[in-house]
Amino acid sequence: MKHISTVGRTKEILESHKFTFKKSLGQNFLIDSNVIKEVINKANIDQTTGVIEVGPGIGSLTEHLAIHAKKVVAFEIDQRLIPVLDDTLSPYDNVTVINEDILEADVPAYIEELLGDCDDIVVVANLPYYITTPILMNFLTARLPISRYYVMMQKEVGERISASPNSKAYGSLSIAIDYYTEAKTVQQVPKTVFMPPPNVDSIIVELKTRAEKKVDIDDEDTFFKLTRGAFLHRRKTILNNYQTLFENGKKRKDEIRALFDDAGIDPVRRGESLALEDYKKIYDAFKKSDLDFA
Repeated sequence: MKHISTVGRTKEILESHKFTFKKSLGQNFLIDSNVIKEVINKANIDQTTGVIEVGPGIGSLTEHLAIHAKKVVAFEIDQRLIPVLDDTLSPYDNVTVINEDILEADVPAYIEELLGDCDDIVVVANLPYYITTPILMNFLTARLPISRYYVMMQKEVGERISASPNSKAYGSLSIAIDYYTEAKTVQQVPKTVFMPPPNVDSIIVELKTRAEKKVDIDDEDTFFKLTRGAFLHRRKTILNNYQTLFENGKKRKDEIRALFDDAGIDPVRRGESLALEDYKKIYDAFKKSDLDFA
């Protein structure tokens, strides 16, 4: 039987199940087996690996994961795709499809129940464009026992995730990802390998969960408020942005300057010029200050 991830087989499946794409769910199915094989190879999946997939669609990536991994747990929000997946994945008894919204699912419980006997747990997914960031941040902040993520996403988001300071794509998302993982761009993916083709090209990003924290933060909510606040207006200095971030900030400009002095950070710098370690210094200074968020 032909792999699901071919143009002919995909069309056959869609026609037989009378399936129509829902734009609101960001449904774009992979139709290039070579791209999928490259993903499997670079993700280092073997018969000891448990894989979590988000948005399996009709199973084009899931099928290859099932062939190489010990177990696959795939979360699909679209009820219409469940009978399709029951059909396309019927040859594989190591796949569990869960019809739930990944943002609401009890992922730790599913990991314990379904992947507890796997030596290594990896997320491999072609993430829906419209919720890529919430999905990743939900996984990372939950501190799940996942060693790495190998995810396909919109090129612009992927560039933000793996960006370094002083680059156009660098922002608060880059900092959050750097806090939890080591990120790198692995591969560019043209829009022509999807059906229907999206409006933009994709990118594959590898995220390796840090075994130890890069910086020691005891209140992550506060820390990330400070990092996001530095990018409220991208072209403004951190001093100007923090006057908006803090309560009565314009009246307390001298106190905000003192915070930066304590941190050893020049207040006329912009948020994009500061690395994770710089924000740690600002965080430490903030904890000693009397400033409050607006």
